[in-house]
Amino acid sequence: MKRVTVWHDGSCPLCQREIALMRRLDTRGAIDFVDVAGAGHCPLDRAAMLARFHAREEGGPLLSGAAAFAAMWRAIPLLRPLGELARNHVILWLLERSYRGFLRVRPRLQRWLTRKVARA
Repeated sequence: MKRVTVWHDGSCPLCQREIALMRRLDTRGAIDFVDVAGAGHCPLDRAAMLARFHAREEGGPLLSGAAAFAAMWRAIPLLRPLGELARNHVILWLLERSYRGFLRVRPRLQRWLTRKVARA
């Protein structure tokens, strides 16, 4: 079983929810989750790590964006088909374009979710 390390922004309410879901789906314990906003070790500058999602499959290069999500998905049995599909360059390109679009609206989504959680 290939291990995957995932670096995430533990201070981001969106990231917290997504990582909580990924932890539940990671029934084999194949993913090491590292909180970049906390004291976790960063292979790059902390600001660069917080700006995009990063992952590394055991023995492989550091990946970011859609490629990092695909690596994480391949480690989770339920999501593995999606991760394998992302090995196709066209599919990965489309996922990366979508991820870049998400990054543009991420700050607004974070503020909205923070307010929603505060009201609950």
